[in-house]
Amino acid sequence: MQAARHVVCALSGGVDSAVAALLLRRRGYQVTGVFMKNWDLLDESGVCTADKDCEDAYRVCQILDIPFRQVSYVKEYWNDVFSDFLNEYEKGRTPNPDIVCNKHIKFSCFFNYAVNNLGKWGSLPPHRETISIGWFLYTLGQRAKIGGLREPWYVVEKDGTKGDVLVAPRTDHPALYRDLLRTGRVHWIAEEPPAALVRDKMMECHFRFRHQMALVPCVLTLNQDGTVWVTAVKAVRGLTLGQFAVFYKGDECLGSGKILRLGPSAYTLQKGRSRAGVATEGSGDGHSDSPGLGPTR
Repeated sequence: MQAARHVVCALSGGVDSAVAALLLRRRGYQVTGVFMKNWDLLDESGVCTADKDCEDAYRVCQILDIPFRQVSYVKEYWNDVFSDFLNEYEKGRTPNPDIVCNKHIKFSCFFNYAVNNLGKWGSLPPHRETISIGWFLYTLGQRAKIGGLREPWYVVEKDGTKGDVLVAPRTDHPALYRDLLRTGRVHWIAEEPPAALVRDKMMECHFRFRHQMALVPCVLTLNQDGTVWVTAVKAVRGLTLGQFAVFYKGDECLGSGKILRLGPSAYTLQKGRSRAGVATEGSGDGHSDSPGLGPTR
């Protein structure tokens, strides 16, 4: 008789991980449930917010009749994940603080713990949590709360050096749309980077930068330093520095990279074409009064 294969299942206290543990057990695996405590902030009532999740994970293990263990990576999470979030926040970007948790915590600290202490690691589909927090309450694309205006205005640009937030009327203003961005070094999942991208230096795929948003067709251009330029087939609303562009080929998630640079907005490109036309005709001085855009502090 063949011995049951031993796998470790990270239990968050939620439904997804509980179902994953159940399916593994039904398929004959020897499952150990482990809860990761990555935060210890107390809420107003003085109760650790992670305690309830831990209790839920423990109850899941009791119901499934599998061993339960708990590990703490509070220090590691602070140093490798949350500190990066604070740094991005200070730069005026819109970070996803937990998107690097898989890399530094789940598939580093927790992976090593599972291999060294509990035997063979079983592959469970990774999940991504996405949190969007703006610089001084402003995120590109969001409605700006400005009193005294009849129509809503939206954040289209931020200048961290001056403290200016540029706004524009209408949710479909061209200043909200861009079709070009550059990421930091991309973390590729299966191969680094995909063979087609290495061979041709360009590759068609899809991307998204917000959870559950529709996939956007794009072309990736590989740079020598591992970063990529992303050219969207159609301009996208609300591209934001600090968010992660996640790339897909069909149903496969290829990897992701932090958005560090944005191309010009559709509004800027329109201004450029208008100025070029005026210069060609020789009937203007090249000056633009930038109608429809204004700073707020």
